[in-house]
Amino acid sequence: MPGYYFKLIRQHNLAFVASTCSRGYSLCMAHFLLPLAIPLSILIVLSLFEPHTPFSLSLCLSVFVRITLNTLTLNVKSDKVYTRHGVPISVTGIAQVKIQGQNKEMLATACQMFMGKSEAEVSNIALETLEGHQRAIIAHLTVEEIYQDRKKFSEQVFKVASSDLVNMGIGVVSYTLKDVHDDQDYLNSLGKARTAQVQKDARIGEAQYKRDAVIREAQAMQEKVSAQYLNEIEMAKAQRDYELKKASYDYEVNTKKAESEMAYQLQVAKTKQRIEEETMQVKVVERSQQIMLQEQEITRKEMELEATVKKPAEAERYRLERLAEAERAQLIMEAEAEAESIRMRGDAEAFALEAKGRAEAEQMAKKAEAFKQYGEGAMVDMLLEKLPLIAEEISRPLSMAQKVTMVSSGGGEVGAAKLTGEVLDIMTRLPAAVEKLTGINISQVGLSTRMG
Repeated sequence: MPGYYFKLIRQHNLAFVASTCSRGYSLCMAHFLLPLAIPLSILIVLSLFEPHTPFSLSLCLSVFVRITLNTLTLNVKSDKVYTRHGVPISVTGIAQVKIQGQNKEMLATACQMFMGKSEAEVSNIALETLEGHQRAIIAHLTVEEIYQDRKKFSEQVFKVASSDLVNMGIGVVSYTLKDVHDDQDYLNSLGKARTAQVQKDARIGEAQYKRDAVIREAQAMQEKVSAQYLNEIEMAKAQRDYELKKASYDYEVNTKKAESEMAYQLQVAKTKQRIEEETMQVKVVERSQQIMLQEQEITRKEMELEATVKKPAEAERYRLERLAEAERAQLIMEAEAEAESIRMRGDAEAFALEAKGRAEAEQMAKKAEAFKQYGEGAMVDMLLEKLPLIAEEISRPLSMAQKVTMVSSGGGEVGAAKLTGEVLDIMTRLPAAVEKLTGINISQVGLSTRMG
């Protein structure tokens, strides 16, 4: 019967929902005709009729069920719930809930869920739901998080409980954490620790304040001294600027005075210079006249000199120049003749040397042919021809000696005989020297030639 009824309710757009206003009971359609009226409860009308027959309402076969729309205040208390760190605490929260009469779907859901239940039963269902969610959230938090951030805890309970109760047609108007306490004196210990921390912070703050006061006093003193020094610096700057400007003004005044004095002296000097220039001009004119007179005198003397000396001198110079040119031409011709003679003599000597060279070449060729033909005999002949020259070169140092000192040990010849013997001894060594140089034994070559 209720299921069939709610099917009809959805089909007929809640046509059977009536409201009770402050003026009493009204007809079934009063809730929709007077939307500004705030309902305190609703009546659910259950009637027996066919869904496809014309609409009719039979009061004798209707059942009226009342559901409250009042705001319900719930005292949500969770005793000795273990937190995330295993500390048991008791939490009390205050929640305001109500059945949402303005939302048709939530109202229909609430009618289906709580039809036939009293206000206390509806409150108990909502309380149990809130208390369960409150316990679950406590178990996921620490004591410090719950105690120190109550707003966050309240928001979490409100959010989770609202999403669950809305499925029952109940809306959570508000949730507030009222009290947190425990039997293990944990919160008291936290309070003591916090009190100690606050006292510590107070002492630290006082010390910091005193330190800051000392620092500020030192800074103030420093600023005072700095301001005093800055003031003295500014005064010194002002004094410096005054003295600089005064010196500048004095310099300008002295400069003007000096310029005026110099202008006066310059004018005096210019006047003197002009007088001197005019005097010099007079002297220059006088000197020019003197020079003119002297030039005229010189011209006269030159003309006189030219007539008496210059003309004969020029004639003599011309004669001497002609003679010098004739001598130069003669010397040039003699030099050219000498050069030609030297050239011809050089050509003749070159020709003679060339002829001599050819003759010597022919002689050397003939000697080579003879050497080739006669072999060692020709070599011996050439050596014998050159031996006197070799002996001459060997004895040349002796011929150049200015003094010869002979030393004898007492045996053999002495004097000139000794010197002659030394020379002959050197000559007897020549064949051996020639043999070492050429590899030819002169005595053996002559012997072999005779034997041949």
